[in-house]
Amino acid sequence: MNNAELKARKDAATPRGVGVTCDFFAERAENAELWDIEGRRFIDFASGIAVNNTGHRHPKIVAAIRAQLDRFTHTAYQVVPYASYVELAEKINRRAPGDAPKKTAFFTTGAEAVENAIKIARAATGRPGVIAFSGAFHGRTLMGMALTGKVAPYKVGFGPFPSDVFHAPFPNPLHGVTTEDSLRALDTLFKADVDPKRVAAIIFEPVQGEGGFYQAPADFVRALRQLCDQHGILMIADEVQTGFARTGKLFAMHHYDVAPDLMTMAKSLAGGMPLSGVVGRADIMDAPAPGGLGGTYAGNPLAVAAALAVLDIIDEEQLCERANRLGERLKTRLGDLQRSVPQIADVRGPGAMVAVEFCRPGTHEPDAEYTRRVQARALERGLLLLVCGVYSNVIRFLFPLTIQDAVFDEALGILDDVLKENHRAAA
Repeated sequence: MNNAELKARKDAATPRGVGVTCDFFAERAENAELWDIEGRRFIDFASGIAVNNTGHRHPKIVAAIRAQLDRFTHTAYQVVPYASYVELAEKINRRAPGDAPKKTAFFTTGAEAVENAIKIARAATGRPGVIAFSGAFHGRTLMGMALTGKVAPYKVGFGPFPSDVFHAPFPNPLHGVTTEDSLRALDTLFKADVDPKRVAAIIFEPVQGEGGFYQAPADFVRALRQLCDQHGILMIADEVQTGFARTGKLFAMHHYDVAPDLMTMAKSLAGGMPLSGVVGRADIMDAPAPGGLGGTYAGNPLAVAAALAVLDIIDEEQLCERANRLGERLKTRLGDLQRSVPQIADVRGPGAMVAVEFCRPGTHEPDAEYTRRVQARALERGLLLLVCGVYSNVIRFLFPLTIQDAVFDEALGILDDVLKENHRAAA
């Protein structure tokens, strides 16, 4: 069986709505490398969309899952609970930002965590309204799509969406949106569309993921906190993509001097196993009545075992510090390339949550075509990259934080060559 044969079977058996980036199929993977069914090797700078911060098949995660497999695989936590769920909740409570007492509930997917955060906020405040931001991505469920601030491809053909969801522009200096612009838009929203006393929560990503890796400015986050406190609104930080050492701290909210009321997490929480969660102030988390939260697979014991191992790995291998070192090396390399590749309009991101944005030289006009060519040529050379951004003109780098130095250097060499080749071709 080869990739072409399996692709034909895929196209016949699965719907086109599940978009697939690569035209090859994985056979095995190890740390930051993967091999397809034809034996070709790739350096993985996607990490399953930020899921494998600890790399593919980290030995400690594999061992933890195997040990749990020998005990039991499923009971449904809300039927027969188990100690590992409680232990993981305790560890998250201690390490989440903010000094108030906290509680944590576990679910399965990032979208499920977001949905439950909204449920908890509504239960705690008795209010229906929710405010999100342009460029945001919060999932593909109906509420997730309603909150998401990008129409194509996520919302096309799927309406109507849940009501009482409103959007404001997210700060984006490169494209002319300042913190003041965003705050004025919120003020206008309160005057024109929704009474702030009807708003349960404001949800935002500390660093927008699918939106283009734009980091929320510190003054913006501080102003959101003040606005929420003024009107009795809960602040929800969506850390599904930013969590677990990606930004150089365990959570991206640790970069700020204010804390959210609720925080969602998923992706790298369990090193490749499906697990998500909501952590927040204990009084808020206790607002829903018994039975209001949960799910058959929520907090699966195999995934919880993996998550406990992930937290140990982050500490033992100092992955927050490593994220900062690797991120700085990448940003320095891209910054140097800016002089010879004028399509590079911006290089940004905290820690190892790095992005490069491409625009037509001398302008801030997004260049999606150039971005696609860079991605395609890199893949031909064996480097897997992901595109993001409202204009699809941003490449985000999500390499495992455990990547070997030699493999990281090899990837930077490929990236250097590809960017220069594409600039010459475009000239």
